[in-house]
Amino acid sequence: MSGMESNEDQFRALADNPSDGPFVMLNLLKFKKAGGRESYFRYIKESGPFVDAAGAKVIYFGKPKELLQGKEDWDLLMLVQYPSRKAFLKMTSDPGYLKVHESRAEGVERVVLYATDPVTFKAILSP
Repeated sequence: MSGMESNEDQFRALADNPSDGPFVMLNLLKFKKAGGRESYFRYIKESGPFVDAAGAKVIYFGKPKELLQGKEDWDLLMLVQYPSRKAFLKMTSDPGYLKVHESRAEGVERVVLYATDPVTFKAILSP
């Protein structure tokens, strides 16, 4: 499996998730060597209106540095908060967004997108 393939069963699970609250999408990105960074940042600029319309906001941009565990290196880490899974799915199915998304596909060699829900430490520690 390449780093660009979608997990269709997980997309269905995201669409079927009954949660209507906010969630944070973890993005790990590795750019293509030739022009990847430029293509990706063109996508960031052009996708801004769609992200705003969805009510989403970038809450963190980070440049991964020292890799203390693991083997995969990444060029960019981004956390994006969406008001709901429905808002995310609506944005990603918009024809205008899909056109802009082509710049993202042109720019990245591999990607991890992980939808995450907030939890408390108490909830994690409970059996």
